[in-house]
Formats: sequence, structure tokens, C-alpha cells
Amino acid sequence: MATLGFLVALEIAAGRYGVPGPMANQAKEVIFAPKSGPLLYASMALMMVVLTWRQRFIAAGVAVGIDIAFFLVRWAFDTRVTEGHGHAFGNGALWVILGYAVIAVTRRTGRERVLLLKGVGLGLILVAGRKTGDTWLLITSKTRPEVLDEYVATADHALGNPSWLAGRVIEATGPIGAHALDFVYAQLAVAAVVVALYQLRNVAVERRFPSHHLVRTFLAIGLLGPAIYMIFPVVGPIYTYGTGAFGTGGEEWAIANLWPDTLPPITTPHPVRYDEITPRNCMPSLHTAWAVAIFIHSRKAPRILRFAGTFWLIATLGATLGFGYHYGADLVAGVVFTLTIEAALRSLDRGWDRSGIQLVAYGTTVFAALLVSYRYLPMEMAEHPWVFGPLLILAMTSVIYGYIRTTRQWEPKTAPARQPERQPELV
Repeated sequence: MATLGFLVALEIAAGRYGVPGPMANQAKEVIFAPKSGPLLYASMALMMVVLTWRQRFIAAGVAVGIDIAFFLVRWAFDTRVTEGHGHAFGNGALWVILGYAVIAVTRRTGRERVLLLKGVGLGLILVAGRKTGDTWLLITSKTRPEVLDEYVATADHALGNPSWLAGRVIEATGPIGAHALDFVYAQLAVAAVVVALYQLRNVAVERRFPSHHLVRTFLAIGLLGPAIYMIFPVVGPIYTYGTGAFGTGGEEWAIANLWPDTLPPITTPHPVRYDEITPRNCMPSLHTAWAVAIFIHSRKAPRILRFAGTFWLIATLGATLGFGYHYGADLVAGVVFTLTIEAALRSLDRGWDRSGIQLVAYGTTVFAALLVSYRYLPMEMAEHPWVFGPLLILAMTSVIYGYIRTTRQWEPKTAPARQPERQPELV
């Protein structure tokens, strides 16, 4: 009920600013070309963790069949398949998810109905989370006319302006490197679903969901992160110091065309007015936050998933910086943000104790200190990089160390098997 109330409130707020809300956007994708076909199929895959293998094959076949039918109808009536910059597939997956919601209500009873509805809810909430994020981003652009990029860019001198360095590296790799990183960046949610599917692999057998899994962390990050955007609006170096994403748009609002070849000057920062379209979605970097969450939750998976989680984290960090979407300071804040949320969710699951409260309180304090320093100490940070740079890394590392140390204490202890006493030999 709380989630539904939040979505309704966001729908109303979006309407006041003349932008479509999350539920309206999702309803359109029942018929129109969806914005993210891979995400809808990933959501259907999450829903199918409650089904048997036979039911999964049938559901997948129905989804593909519906998508083929939609494609043929659009082609026959000369309708653009990618209308609204959407994908040519995905409607079928959404129809299957909604169909199982109807089946749960009309054909299931008791625990089986509850389990199937939980599966449907898991699939729909992933899509709703994406739509909610999109709506939040539109609201930030409408309600925060001024951005604080100059503050973050100045503070980022303490870290050596890594976005400028990464941008030049990607330019040197040519289109192959750029397209590979862009794919990793865009399909982060699909990578999360792969890890989540491993965590939820036994749901159909055990007939229950585990108490904590990656989807919970993903949704918490997506719901809490945009609230920080409203407090600390930042658009990113490619928009403030460049020519817009991939060189399109943003030139008229940029302070100067410096990214990635020329470092921004160290001058007293001030808020800068920006357009009403570009999202203020940099502080903290939620792509970094989500990639860190994938990395954490893949640590107990098979080796191939552990390697994939590590690769996705490294590639995401490279993409966020190399495409000019984020400053280095955003990434530091994103790591602390994620570990604090993950610690809170795990403490909520296992029961709050002193170690959990201390870890969450410490992470929250460090995160708040980072934001305050970016806002009120940027000149000092830029003028004394050899002091503040190590301090920023030390602050982030201390949260990482605290998280690892505390969560290891939470792991169940396995007592060594008792060895049978050796009987004395009879002479």
C-alpha cells in the first residue's frame, strides 16, 4: 500500500509539472513500443522464478509470439516500430506478467496465489522502479533551475579530475570502446536481474522468497537517490563543460567547452542556471551505486558471476566518467551511499543491533560530510589536493572497511565437526 501511495503521489506531482507519471508511462507500453524491451523481458524473467520449467517455456513462447504479432501489425499499418524511440519488442513480456496477475487472482488460492502474486509484483516493481526514476529525473529538471556543477568540478580537483582523464582515454579507444561501455552502462538493470535470478533460483522449489536479495537494494537505491538530486542538483561535466551527451544539445547552456581536453579553472564557484530538460542526476552517481550493489551480491555466486560483477563495476565506473556523465566526487559519494543502504537493509532483515546501527550511522555521517564538503569547501579542496584527495579516498575506504568487517561478523559461524575420540588400543 505504501508503494502504491507513493506511485499515486508521484503521478499527481508529475501531472502538475506537465510530464507523464510512472503509471501513465507504463500503461502506454501495453500497446505502444516500450522504452526498454530488454528490461521488460528481464522483469518477466524475475516473475518466472515462481513458475515451473514447463510454465516458464510456455510464458516465454507466449511473450515472443505476442511481440511478433505487434511487430507485424505495426509493419502492416506502416507504423514506426520504434515509435517514441522505443524498442521493437517488450510488449509481449508485459502482457505475460499482467496475464499471470489475472491467473493468480482467478485460478490460484492460498499460498500458491500469494507466491504467484509476489512473483508478479517483483516483475512489475522493477519496471515501476525504472519509470519512477524517469519521472523523478524530469521533476528535478523542472524544479531545480540552478545546478551546482561548479562546486563539484572545483572540489573534483582534489581527485585529479578523473572524468577529464577517462574522457580522453575513451576518445583514444575509438568507437569500439565507446559502444562497448555504452552497452554496459545502458543495460545495468539487466545485469542486476542476472544476479538476482541466481539468488532467487530456488524460489519455485522452496515456495518462498529469500529475506534479502539484490532487487531490494536496487529499488531502495532508486527510490532514495533522486531525493538527494533535489538537495544537490548537478548535471555533469559533459553538459556543463562540454557539448551535451554524445555531442548533441547543451552547447547553449554550457559554461565553456572544456571537457575532456582542458581542465576547468579553479575559480570561486556559484550556482549556474541550466535548462528545464536535462536531469540533475549526478550527486550521487546511482549507476555507480547500482554497480556496487551488483558487485556485492555477486560475491557468493559462481566464479563466472563474480567475474561478471567485477567487470560490470569496472566498466560502469569507466563509462560514468569517460562519457562525462559524472565527476569523480559523484562516484565516491555513490559508493558510500550504496554501502549504507545495503547495511540498513541487511540490519532490517536480521534485526537491528549495535553493530548495524553503528555502521548505518557512520555511513550516513560520511555521506553527509561529503555533500557538505563539496558544497562549502570546494576551493579549499582544489587548492590543497594532496590533503583533501587522500581524505576523500580514506573516508570512502573507511566505510568499505567498516561494511566488510561488520558483515563478516554477521555471517553464521560453522562449528568444526567434532572428531571421535580415539580408543586406546588393547595390548
